[in-house]
Amino acid sequence: MAQSAPRTFYVSDPIHPEVLGELSRMGHVHLGFGDSAVDYRDVAAEVDAVLLRAENFDRAKIEMSPKLRIIARHGVGTDNVDIDAATASGVWVTTAPGSNSRAVAEHVFALLLSLARRVPFAAASTAAGHWTEAKPELVGFELHGRTLGLVGFGSISRMVTGIARGFGMQVIVHDPFVDDAQVQALAAESATLSEVLTRADVISLHLPLTSGTAHLIDSDALAAVKPGSVLINTSRGGVVDERALVEALRQGRLAAAALDVIEGESVDMRNPLAHSPIDHSEVPNLIVTPHVAGQTAEAFKAAGVQALAAIREALKGQRPAAAINNA
Repeated sequence: MAQSAPRTFYVSDPIHPEVLGELSRMGHVHLGFGDSAVDYRDVAAEVDAVLLRAENFDRAKIEMSPKLRIIARHGVGTDNVDIDAATASGVWVTTAPGSNSRAVAEHVFALLLSLARRVPFAAASTAAGHWTEAKPELVGFELHGRTLGLVGFGSISRMVTGIARGFGMQVIVHDPFVDDAQVQALAAESATLSEVLTRADVISLHLPLTSGTAHLIDSDALAAVKPGSVLINTSRGGVVDERALVEALRQGRLAAAALDVIEGESVDMRNPLAHSPIDHSEVPNLIVTPHVAGQTAEAFKAAGVQALAAIREALKGQRPAAAINNA
């Protein structure tokens, strides 16, 4: 029996070593990172499958890849993939649904508790040598009895709801694509976006970036929020108008905000804040983390395992179970 031709893979960013080891056993792996990093354009002609994390994968890269069968995203977002170009070229695009849901949900509360108890500011004060004299400025608030407003009600939001109930919070949800019964099943209440903005003490965003959600939280939305509320965004940076957010923080309309995602990510992965209006000296009541909500050891491995499964399916000529397009 003739042996099939060896496969060639491209891995854009670090992945779990067990997943990388398995790919190496399946064929030759080109790495887009580390000491042996290659430019994808130099190996595009021979690549059968791409395991993609942060790197942008545009039409040009797809069209220079005659053997490419699948772009397997190591995560759930597809902002960095030209899906239309992939579909036109017969290339599957897959995600790793649910792989980091628990990690992101827990990060929401890491950020929320940091805001509520002013943890970063208290730690900075202590590091600066201030002990008792800083305490009056570090009065926080408790989560019990507060209202959490969720915009979007996918797997992450549902886990956030469960955690919030454990803290004794009331949960209201805006998601026009989800039936009220699904919201009520988790002891939450359906609401309009306007109701979430005006009623919630904490607003947490959980929705994809589309033409309909870009700058959904703009100056008008922020003018409508309940005074003294806090905003958390672990979804996509473009959902929030950052200039309007900074202004709302300066004016005290929002008590605080925490972002794990910002618009500048897609412009310069090395220094996203260079393209953002965020200046921490002007908005000390803002926490920004570098898109790490989904980065736990457990989620990291799960995403890699799911991407690997999708690659195997595609190379067998099957439709991957996690495909989001029709190639």
